[in-house]
Amino acid sequence: MSSQSNAKDVPTGAAALAKGLTLLDTVADAERPLRFAELQELSGLPKPTFARILRTVVAFGLVRLDEARGTYTLGPRFLELSHRVWDTFDLASVATPELSHLSQELGESFALARLEADQVQYMEEYSPPGLGVRVDIGRRVPLHCTAAGKALLAFQEPGFARTLIKRLTLERFTDKTIVGVEELEADLTLTRARGYAVSYEEHLVGVNSVAVAITGQDGTPIGALVGLGPSSRLDESSIHVAGRELIAAARRITGSAGAVAISSRPRPRSLVGETQMDVSMHCVLPWGAQLGESPVWSVEEQRLYWVDILHPSIYRFDPETGHNESCGLNKLISAVMLDENDGLVVASQDGLESLAFGDSRTTTLAHPEEGLRHNRLNDAKVGPGGAIWVGSMSLDASKPSGGLYRMDANLDIECKASGITVSNGLGWSPDNRVFYFVDTVPGLIYAFDYEPGVGKLDNRRVFATIAEAEGRPDGLTVDSEGGVWCAIWDGWCVNRYTVDGKLDRVIELPVPRPTSVAFGGPDLSTLFITSARTRLPAATLAEAPLSGGLFACTPGFTGLPSSRFRHSE
Repeated sequence: MSSQSNAKDVPTGAAALAKGLTLLDTVADAERPLRFAELQELSGLPKPTFARILRTVVAFGLVRLDEARGTYTLGPRFLELSHRVWDTFDLASVATPELSHLSQELGESFALARLEADQVQYMEEYSPPGLGVRVDIGRRVPLHCTAAGKALLAFQEPGFARTLIKRLTLERFTDKTIVGVEELEADLTLTRARGYAVSYEEHLVGVNSVAVAITGQDGTPIGALVGLGPSSRLDESSIHVAGRELIAAARRITGSAGAVAISSRPRPRSLVGETQMDVSMHCVLPWGAQLGESPVWSVEEQRLYWVDILHPSIYRFDPETGHNESCGLNKLISAVMLDENDGLVVASQDGLESLAFGDSRTTTLAHPEEGLRHNRLNDAKVGPGGAIWVGSMSLDASKPSGGLYRMDANLDIECKASGITVSNGLGWSPDNRVFYFVDTVPGLIYAFDYEPGVGKLDNRRVFATIAEAEGRPDGLTVDSEGGVWCAIWDGWCVNRYTVDGKLDRVIELPVPRPTSVAFGGPDLSTLFITSARTRLPAATLAEAPLSGGLFACTPGFTGLPSSRFRHSE
């Protein structure tokens, strides 16, 4: 809000206070820390007046100046005051306006729920007029088969969550009800990665639901926002839109909705500058993937394999016919690789596993981080010599708990790096002497000296840095000339860097969240680009309806053949 827009509501003599509060709003709402000139421009105040107000809120600790960067953020005193709110926080009264707003905007029933013993209890609800799903206040429903229950389970402390699950009777209510502990835990892992839970007719036939946990000061769920609707209306095409709106509502209620790696807001679409390449970009598959990832080209089959992490599936795309075959899995899967025996290896929530396309049964090969429930594997590739390289990340990207691992032919695992926040794109130079690796959150592409055969890494250095305002680096590939191509999440583009780390070319895309890249086609001259639509605001989806599609172009460079995993018999 601006001081001008609310001037008529400000009591006489409180204009200076109103300007100070407006400044706090501006600092809090900024997507990144702002400098003095930026804040002043947004305030619309004369420089002397603005400077006095800013100095005052800094003096009282409500705003903090980062002297090294010259930027301003909320200060420690503001955070202390906000924490005191929890002592008298009335969740129901704060959530009620959000329920009304959600119901009016989306036309479905919305409710506030809480954990009550080993069940979910509805506390407040709003339903649209006409045909909808009725929610009875005070009613208790199961945890394991409702979106609200799964949201409350997924974000509990792991030990407490395991105790709750052991106490549950996994009763079957419909033929879609989850009744296996392993299947339930797989669904909860997906919920944590996605940020919201879904239930497709698991509790009541004809009723779908979606929910997000509302977290308290310590990150523990204090309730859940849940939307319910007829399965014919709240279907797969609309339930994820509702999930994104619920996340935004939960954040407005408490200031936090479980921060995850894929929750950043895209920057506005704009031209990308003088380095922009003039290429013909085509959406070769308008698939609408939630989180498309890990493209890999099979030279032998002339097919592109790729995955959707949040709608767990492996796909096999034929560019000649446009046909996209699907192999669904019942657990989170983040990457797919080729096996020398014409099979596949995937990175899943259960580790590195082998399978044949079309068969959802997997065989575990090894798990680099077995027992680390807050982590999951992310991007993975087969390196020179046939060993698998895979990175990991925390499910909510809240801490640098990720690592980088190498699995050899004997299925032995070696940790190559640690302290990674969101491990991502991997690639090797044409002579196999340089290894590239992305840590997405700090916006860094690293380069290492690489020793072929043994996979030894040395001399880690920063190869390229992507400014936060330009997006975050995601998946990458290397062309036959040594150029490094990297998808820029929230950047609407793919960047190419020369061997010395300089930005060389930029390919603009019609979607904000490209996720990874791979060269393919008969002569490896086609650049395939996966993308995501998860957590995109409705306004951005309206501007970028092809989000989640598979794109292709011919940028004038050729790629390198994909390696296949070699293992001992």
